[in-house]
Amino acid sequence: MNNDSTQQLSSQGNTGKDERSSLLAAASDFARSVLESIQALAGTTSCKGVQIARLKAWAVSNNCWIDRTTLGTFSDRGSENEVYASLDSRYVYKLNDFRYSDDNLNPFFERIHIHNQLFPDCAYDFVGFAENRDGKTCAVLRQPFILAQREATQQEIDEEMQRLGFHKEMDDGYFTNNDYDIFDAVPNNVLMGDDGHLFFIDTIIFKSDAGGLEKYNSLSPRASKP
Repeated sequence: MNNDSTQQLSSQGNTGKDERSSLLAAASDFARSVLESIQALAGTTSCKGVQIARLKAWAVSNNCWIDRTTLGTFSDRGSENEVYASLDSRYVYKLNDFRYSDDNLNPFFERIHIHNQLFPDCAYDFVGFAENRDGKTCAVLRQPFILAQREATQQEIDEEMQRLGFHKEMDDGYFTNNDYDIFDAVPNNVLMGDDGHLFFIDTIIFKSDAGGLEKYNSLSPRASKP
């Protein structure tokens, strides 16, 4: 990414960045080591199921396996996230089932890291792993509860993405800056805060050279099918 784009990314600083990234980095490194081992032995990068199984064992042994009933009150279920509201109303917890990681988990960890760079005011704290209500092993992501007056309009989203150095590719919330592709940047995933700031709480991000459009179209319920 060029220097101009980098300067545009953050609107409210990087407070807490190191705390957010330490467990995320450890889990990402472990998942990558599983991928590299399987790639060396079998010559394939298709190992998502193995990574998830080994991450569950890793989480248990590293005291970051979470009982979801301790997170708060069940709130919603989206295409990839099971959502809980904390009892003190300070946080939202999302149990992410890795839907948008196709054959291995590297895109998931990259996506969380990129989201936190682009949108630090609603960054994800990666707090561990848990089993969702369907019995799937999920990453547990925490976001601050946003005091919002309403959903952002698509025009407001388009203008903010342009300010951040992205251009619109399609009318369904798909933007790119040729480094990263962002999907689902639409009103129900972007809030207008009480302070007049836009909060991108639930977008999908891929590196531009990672075939994100094809993955999104094949995996997202929102994508139009032929």
